[in-house]
Amino acid sequence: MKKTLLTLSLIAVSAVSFAQEETNKEEAPKDGWTRGGNISLLFNQSAFNNDWTGGGVSNIAANLSVSYGFNYKKGSLSWDNKIIADYGLTKIKGDDFTRKTNDRLELNSILGKQIKESNWYYSLFLNFRTQMDSGFEDKEIPLLDDQGTPVIINGSALTEKIRSRTTHFFSPAYLQFGPGMLWKKSDNLYVNIAPATARFILVHDEFTKKTGQADIDAFNAAGGYFGVKANETSRFEFGASLSGYAKFEIMKNVSMENILNLYSNYLEDPQNVDIDYTANVVMKINKYLSTNITFQAIYDDNAVRAFQIREVFGLGVNYGF
Repeated sequence: MKKTLLTLSLIAVSAVSFAQEETNKEEAPKDGWTRGGNISLLFNQSAFNNDWTGGGVSNIAANLSVSYGFNYKKGSLSWDNKIIADYGLTKIKGDDFTRKTNDRLELNSILGKQIKESNWYYSLFLNFRTQMDSGFEDKEIPLLDDQGTPVIINGSALTEKIRSRTTHFFSPAYLQFGPGMLWKKSDNLYVNIAPATARFILVHDEFTKKTGQADIDAFNAAGGYFGVKANETSRFEFGASLSGYAKFEIMKNVSMENILNLYSNYLEDPQNVDIDYTANVVMKINKYLSTNITFQAIYDDNAVRAFQIREVFGLGVNYGF
């Protein structure tokens, strides 16, 4: 855990340092609205015929990403907004179900008031995050006949795959906001610190509905559903938040985007810092084609007491707007 936190910190610091050198060359932003976005479709595939002896399973995967920013500046006032949407699916040969590999819908908004002629601002931030589609847990259970007896062939019990829904749109949903201090060099390099952040975790009651005191006690003892207790639909937290963004060019036609969000809940286990770090590397081939690498690490002990790691590599079709 400590080694991972140190690694993420070093990545973030290196990214900020490198990006600061790059942004020193940029002109000061002008007053008014600036808008821009990108749509990318990342595709990868593995295929093996029946005579392939080296092992492997044919599969196909795709990930659609949309990123759109709309920022406003007037004198010492700035308002930065960014919408991010990611959705990915994979299909493995022989698997009964198509699996979701990525699902994220997020809005980030920071309102800032510049302090004199510095890079510091008084700030007020808002972050909303949820998912667009249902998530499922797949299990194998014994296959039963009409009498409810396990089906056994050649001494082996047959099984069947079933799936149960564990999440869906707005369950869970995270809303956090609070005042703080913003250090902003440019639209591509900023850090916001909010030591008094309110956070709400919202869920649907279908995932928390329990009857019987024994079931309620067991559900709550296991941490509930994303931290929300039995027969409730929300959880309130109050703590500190830090968010950072750094985008820069590593070399010609190779860019790297870093997004870091940290949160500590003062009211419960403040030492367990929630971490969400994403690195996007785009190696441009031409105007529309690129090779994309995405790495994401999430730690949230309300969801699972371990790091969630996602890595995607493939050919991307991109369109800027």
